[in-house]
Amino acid sequence: MDCNVSIGKQNFADIIENKYFYIDKTALIKEWWDSGDDVTLITRPRRFGKTLNMSMLNCFFSNQYAGRGDLFEGLKIWEYEKYRNIQGTYPMIGLSFASIKETNYATTREKICQIIRNLYISYIYIKESDVMTDADRDYYDRILAVDVKDSDITFSLYQLSDYLSRYYGKKVIILLDEYDTPMQEAYVYGYWDEFTEFIRSFFNATFKTNPYLERAVMTGITRVSKQSIFSDLNNLAVVTTTSDRYSTCFGFTQEEVFDSLDSFGLGASKDDVKRWYDGFVFGSHRDIYNPWSITNFLKEKKLRPYWASTSSNGLVSQLLQTATSDIKQKMEDLISGREIVVSFDEQIVFNQLDTDESAVWSLLMASGYLKPDDVEYRGELLEPWYHLSITNLETRSMFSNMFKGWFKVAASSYNKFVAAVLAGDVDEMNYYMNKVALETFSFFDVGGDAADSEPERFYHGFVLGLMVEQSENYEIRSNRESGLGRYDIMMIPKKSTHPAMVIEFKVYNPRKEKMLEDTVQTALKQIEEKNYDAELLARGIAKDRIRHYGFAFDGKQVLIESDGYMSGQ
Repeated sequence: MDCNVSIGKQNFADIIENKYFYIDKTALIKEWWDSGDDVTLITRPRRFGKTLNMSMLNCFFSNQYAGRGDLFEGLKIWEYEKYRNIQGTYPMIGLSFASIKETNYATTREKICQIIRNLYISYIYIKESDVMTDADRDYYDRILAVDVKDSDITFSLYQLSDYLSRYYGKKVIILLDEYDTPMQEAYVYGYWDEFTEFIRSFFNATFKTNPYLERAVMTGITRVSKQSIFSDLNNLAVVTTTSDRYSTCFGFTQEEVFDSLDSFGLGASKDDVKRWYDGFVFGSHRDIYNPWSITNFLKEKKLRPYWASTSSNGLVSQLLQTATSDIKQKMEDLISGREIVVSFDEQIVFNQLDTDESAVWSLLMASGYLKPDDVEYRGELLEPWYHLSITNLETRSMFSNMFKGWFKVAASSYNKFVAAVLAGDVDEMNYYMNKVALETFSFFDVGGDAADSEPERFYHGFVLGLMVEQSENYEIRSNRESGLGRYDIMMIPKKSTHPAMVIEFKVYNPRKEKMLEDTVQTALKQIEEKNYDAELLARGIAKDRIRHYGFAFDGKQVLIESDGYMSGQ
């Protein structure tokens, strides 16, 4: 193919003028305009072409690009005479919140004010025109001032729409990219209430009560609850990843990817590319590929976790670390290649993430880390239940690195503990597990008081770490039925040279046990009495290849014992 792949370029005009690699997504223009919707919110995972598509809409509709039909010649939209006639005919307000990632409300507000100020500066020629009154010019100056008031800044896009509409004799189009970026930061850094009060007024004035607005598009990753920021905005059309609308306008279809691979002489890589980068589902449309990874692969010609490496995933990691054992157990199912079935509201209320744990599934799906293989509606109220699985090999690698990262602070002790487990050295297991527990329990929100602590949060995090560290050697299962009960952890060897293991966790209860040794013996006794070996024996693993370990917890103190495998054996 006679074109270069430009990584990270998000300006549509630059890509077309320089003949960089581009997959035609101009069908979005027609589909959106034909919809007739006043205000459209489109959510897609990061790096899925949202910003490039917003630039494309700007180049098509903005009167700043009047006479630039050459940018669209040969593309799908240029086949329609109706659309050729409206190219470059609307006043446009375009802004992005992508860079607003501040740790406090004051700086966040100031950056929004600066974005608005820059917009006003770009239209400074309007200020002295005949369409403006003295009062209008006074307001214009107040927006340009450093100490602008909330009452002025929250009304600023409304007023600018009015000025542009008067000047050009036509209503305006507003494009707001990455509207939810500052909302995530407001949640993480604890200024959610202050920020939402400000942004609610800003959005309502801009999108609800604005008679000078022709149409608007907002993009983001998450569908933030209407009650949080869009109160009374009843003209908002929300298009999430489960909607059929615009399903092929963001991301690449399999046909587009395979044609591109053939054009670049990489057709032999189709199966590998599919395993790594396919799997996204938008509405009923499957086999959507991550465009960031595809363009990087076309340029580098190497399979790498390109998309998974572009974000710290700090919020997701924090939520999963401190989640209950039920959430972590479902993550174990996902890592094992199984699907989970959960119900949740696609609307995210950030300030409820700490109390409504089902919201983590909404966040993971919206972010593209999990895909909805199916959505079924149950009961009289048609409650949605989502069948979720890990999207592809690249997103699996992201989770793997995340779970390993949980033990990074205790990496040396953790690795030595795993080696001691495989060697059957109980003394070493005790020494290093206590070091791991001391250094990492706080990550899993475990308190020092045994009566109030939740070591299950730690142990399921520990299981996830084991699953990704030992995936080549073991199939690791937790909380599954075997014999007469449900074991805590079972490590099923993939090689005959490795032992099988059954691990039971117990929390010390001073009302039932005199000392921690009693607790660990209770754990070992339960393994025998409940016949947890049944699953391993049914798989043909001999009894003498099965090890039993009891883990007893008292706050951050851990005692490990085995029923027959002694230190150094």
